[in-house]
Amino acid sequence: MAVSVGAVAHGVGVEGSGRDPGADRVGLISAAVAGGLAGLALTAPGRGVQAGRRRGLGRRLTSATVGAAVVAASEAVARRRQQPGELPALEHRILMSGALAAPLGWAAGRLTDVGPLPVATAAGAVAGAMGLRPQKVLGGPLFGAAAGAALARLRPGVPAGLVAGGTVIGWRALSAALFRDPQVRLLAERAPAGDLPFVVPRVAAGRYVGVDYVEQLAEAIGGDYVRGAADVGIVASLDELAGPDFDPAAVDPRVREFYEHTTRFHLDIVPEWRTWVRPGYLLYRTVLARPLGQANVPMNQREAQRGVRSRIDTIDTDGDGVADVRGWIRSYAATEAPIYVGIYTTYRHEGRGYVSVGFPLPQASFTATLAPRPRSDGGLTLTSRSDLGHPGHYLTYVDADTDELTAVTVAGFAEELDVHVTGDGELRAEHAFWVFGLPFLVLHYRIRPAAPDDAEQPAFPMTGRG
Repeated sequence: MAVSVGAVAHGVGVEGSGRDPGADRVGLISAAVAGGLAGLALTAPGRGVQAGRRRGLGRRLTSATVGAAVVAASEAVARRRQQPGELPALEHRILMSGALAAPLGWAAGRLTDVGPLPVATAAGAVAGAMGLRPQKVLGGPLFGAAAGAALARLRPGVPAGLVAGGTVIGWRALSAALFRDPQVRLLAERAPAGDLPFVVPRVAAGRYVGVDYVEQLAEAIGGDYVRGAADVGIVASLDELAGPDFDPAAVDPRVREFYEHTTRFHLDIVPEWRTWVRPGYLLYRTVLARPLGQANVPMNQREAQRGVRSRIDTIDTDGDGVADVRGWIRSYAATEAPIYVGIYTTYRHEGRGYVSVGFPLPQASFTATLAPRPRSDGGLTLTSRSDLGHPGHYLTYVDADTDELTAVTVAGFAEELDVHVTGDGELRAEHAFWVFGLPFLVLHYRIRPAAPDDAEQPAFPMTGRG
């Protein structure tokens, strides 16, 4: 379905081109299949139960037919009610999640003969984890355990499929009532890139991003590529960020120099993770970050002390001698494993300038769009915590055939980069991150002039933080 950008707050609009009948048919068929399997799971016998009697078979077929009809009808209503830039109705999404959970619950019961308590706890844990918000992650398994314990006491033989599906529906309905602000919102579906200026639609062609990403991008789009460009910044000029709330002339010259000539500086880094997020981050970096070659931030000071390299690769796409693509690449000195690969851009909208940083992913990108905010001491803060329409974080899928974008707003994520000069004349920066309003990471930087051989030397961080 081609949908307009649901972004009045973002100041952009895209004309939709109507519904896609093919997509509607596929959606209805998928919903009917999910509902039919759920219906079977609700009445299918568990482990050790004799199956095959005609009466039981007829009951299961009836249940599958009813399940298919109910979920398909819900899909049809949701698609008819769906407005441009919106996800399907919450009620339908909850029903569909329960339909998908029921066969998995039946399989768990069939293979292991477990009771309602473990099935409901596992179902609640999965539903909570998919909610992303820490309160949901913790609340899901607790709700599941309570529901499973109640079922085990009141009706020990309840089908495992019913336990799983009911638990997921129950938890999602409860959490929707408790947490009413959506953390992920559909922003655009199949929109032209020009209508989403706050998104950086640079994607990884394969499954790995890595430190050679900008070189590979240059081969794909053409242009003059420079690896480790000399005397270049992550932005061409702070003047591009001028606006009603920000005067670049008031910025300390040392802060301006850092942004416009980043390669003149060497950055020492100390990561400060909140304890509560460490287990989840360890899992994330093992399962996703390292295999992906992207967003693999040091876990602690010891890891950073092994050395961090930094460079900016550029691409001049129009031959005017000015970099059109700037990729800031940071990696571990010993292994060249990527820490992150960020594509830095600036743009203007309604008299204001913004910085957008795109982190390429396979066929997608994660973009942080930040608004400039002055500090009274001449420093500069770039922040996504703003009442303006554009700042924020966006996860975007790019269609390889049409280059059209499907984007969601990740409202639960926020960040702030604060660069300033201390009282003793040192250039420092703090890069803080929040998820669902909870602070989870601060990267502390000491910024000093680069020595001639800094490009070949590891960056050793400040002491005093773990």
